[in-house]
Amino acid sequence: MHDHDPPGESDATVFRDVLMLTLLGFVTIVVLLLPHLNPPTARADARPAGNVVVEARWGDGLHSDIDLWVKGPGDGPVGYSRKNGTAFDLLRDDLGTERDLTNLNYEFAFSHGAPAGEYIINLHLFKLGSEPPPITVSVVISLRDPATGALTRIAAHQVVLTRQGEEVTVQRFRLNAHGTLVPGSLNQVPKKLRSMG
Repeated sequence: MHDHDPPGESDATVFRDVLMLTLLGFVTIVVLLLPHLNPPTARADARPAGNVVVEARWGDGLHSDIDLWVKGPGDGPVGYSRKNGTAFDLLRDDLGTERDLTNLNYEFAFSHGAPAGEYIINLHLFKLGSEPPPITVSVVISLRDPATGALTRIAAHQVVLTRQGEEVTVQRFRLNAHGTLVPGSLNQVPKKLRSMG
């Protein structure tokens, strides 16, 4: 003890330092253990995304807003006003050049798994931009092979939209219980999706 320290002050300083170091050590251990206390577990019902992939693309730099609408078995339509469903998610809602840092115009949707039943793919010309119609949209529909995981194109169309508000059924098809295309099920019988959403 130094001559200039009041009696008991160095003992209090040592006690305070030991207490702070102990607390700091405890906090460090807790921070290091947190990620291991409740490790994430794989969900038993997890289904791979992207079994059905739908891509729509129209002229880069066009101001027109084209909407992709999709419907899977046992679910309602998915589009700009309902981006997530049990069968599909719309991952990109493109508004033409509005609020967009690129000139690219495209929308795409992925399915959750490949439940058996009917799938419907529609396009809707939501808002015509400054360019005159018609607007041509390329639509590609791909299916993931359940055995290999490879994506295979099952349909590709060039769809011509001629007026604002027009909705076109691009493709309808059915998948079986194994997640494969039912032969002969591809058709384009019109069915509105936007008014159902």
